[in-house]
Amino acid sequence: MSKIVFFDIDGTLLDHDKNLPASAKEGIETLKRNGVFVAIATGRAPFMFESLRKELEIDSFVSFNGQYVVFEGEPIYQNPLNSKKIEEIYQEASDKGHPVVFMNHRTMKSSVKHHNYIERSLGGLKFAHPEHDDQFYVDRDLYQTLLFCEEGQEEYYRETYPEFTFIRWHPFSVDILPAGGSKAEGIKKMVDRLGFKPEDVYAFGDGLNDLEMLKAVGTGVAMGNAVPELKQLANKVTRDVDDDGIWHGLKELKLI
Repeated sequence: MSKIVFFDIDGTLLDHDKNLPASAKEGIETLKRNGVFVAIATGRAPFMFESLRKELEIDSFVSFNGQYVVFEGEPIYQNPLNSKKIEEIYQEASDKGHPVVFMNHRTMKSSVKHHNYIERSLGGLKFAHPEHDDQFYVDRDLYQTLLFCEEGQEEYYRETYPEFTFIRWHPFSVDILPAGGSKAEGIKKMVDRLGFKPEDVYAFGDGLNDLEMLKAVGTGVAMGNAVPELKQLANKVTRDVDDDGIWHGLKELKLI
């Protein structure tokens, strides 16, 4: 295989209703027939897109925004959060009334029994409110934690905890990652493993957590529905995800 294409999930592979457009599925199947290696690069945990991987028959992915990388079903890179600092941020967030959701590669647990911000944020991804376990961070490797607060409130945490990177993905939710962690780092691990040349690496995305990814690859493609910051740095802007954006982007790049 001479080329590799990484796809974000939400707003890229999945449309605004969290469905996989038929044209996107056809595009990926055509890529494979053309000998192109296909992988996923997402902020989601592996358990959150297992059915999509099965439907698309994709066994290689960058998850947790680069912190857990799997090649052909086998983990090749893991970068867990600092457990001591996660405990500190959890305790302080609790005092401020900001719940968190702890995540490893298998499941997620909430620090509170119920919170509207958690329900609304994860509900947008079609996931139920996680079960309560405020000690889930103890003696476990966590690759991402979700902090639930209103826009702007994460600035305090950003200034206080330099060990982490904070990326807002929802009006009520922020990803907490190891400092410097990004999809770009995870992609580099996989590209190095496979030996692709930089110019033969492509990526499609739409969100703020795709900025580093599009900068790092040979050709970065922003969806028509992407945030303005991503469109500005992308090598190419394709159509909206609801307007067969994946298919048209691949066609214009002459990958299919």
